[in-house]
Amino acid sequence: MNLQHILILSDLSPESLRPVTPIADLARSVGARITLMTVVEDVRIAPHGAPFAPPVSSPDVDKEAKHAELTLEEQAATLKGVEVNTVVARGDAVPDTVVKWASENGVDWIALSTHGRTGFRHLALGSVAEAILRRSKVPVVTFPRQ
Repeated sequence: MNLQHILILSDLSPESLRPVTPIADLARSVGARITLMTVVEDVRIAPHGAPFAPPVSSPDVDKEAKHAELTLEEQAATLKGVEVNTVVARGDAVPDTVVKWASENGVDWIALSTHGRTGFRHLALGSVAEAILRRSKVPVVTFPRQ
């Protein structure tokens, strides 16, 4: 397998950064580049009182995207000796956005951490990791909660 581009998915929480160190070590050893990515959910809805108007984004989505950019840049700055790019993508569903971006940008692997939710929390919140595993056309490496 030719490993040139690894996507690390972050939800900006400390738990989501578990893959960063081991994936950076791997990337350095094989000469791969890393994209550190987060997705800002942009669920577009019709404006209140105008059900036939074109859907619009939440007024906070730009602010959330700017915060995400700054946070990813801080996280990327800690990775030394490896090429790191950051991407803040917008989409209405995180798994679909990640899988689509990965297929359009030549990603060889996707790395992400799992939050280890079980029971009702898993049912109610779903599993982004599970959905990406099911939909991805490239290998997905998961880092479980410790």
